[in-house]
Amino acid sequence: MKRAVIAKTLVTSLGFFALFAPSQVSAQLIPQPWVSVGGKDGDITYGVGVRAFNLGVEVGKGPDNSTGVDVLKFLSLPVVSPYVGLGYYSEDKGLAVSGGVQVSATDNVFVGAGYNSVRGFNGQLGIRF
Repeated sequence: MKRAVIAKTLVTSLGFFALFAPSQVSAQLIPQPWVSVGGKDGDITYGVGVRAFNLGVEVGKGPDNSTGVDVLKFLSLPVVSPYVGLGYYSEDKGLAVSGGVQVSATDNVFVGAGYNSVRGFNGQLGIRF
C-alpha cells in the first residue's frame, strides 16, 4: 500500500515538474512578436501578439468590427509550442476561447496556426530576436 502511494506521488510530481519546469530563461527574456490573419463567416480577421515566459497576449479584430484581447498560455516543447487561451471581445461577441500551435521554421522565424471562437481560423508568422 505504501509503495503504491509513493509511486503515484512520484509520477504525479514528475508530471507537474515536466509541465511547470522553467525553460531556458535567456531565450525568453526578449518577447517574440507575431501577426495573424484569418477569417470567420466571410470576414477577414487580424491579430498581433507577443509571447514571453510562456505567456502571451494577442490583440485582434474580428467580424463586425469587434476588437478584443486574448491571454495565452504556451507549453514550450523543443520545436512545437501548443497554446490555449481566453479572451474578451466587444460588439456583444463576449468571451472567446482559442488554441493552436506555433512551430519553429528557422532559428529566428516561427509559423503557427490557431483557432479563436470569435476570429475563426488563422495563420501566424512571427520572429525571434
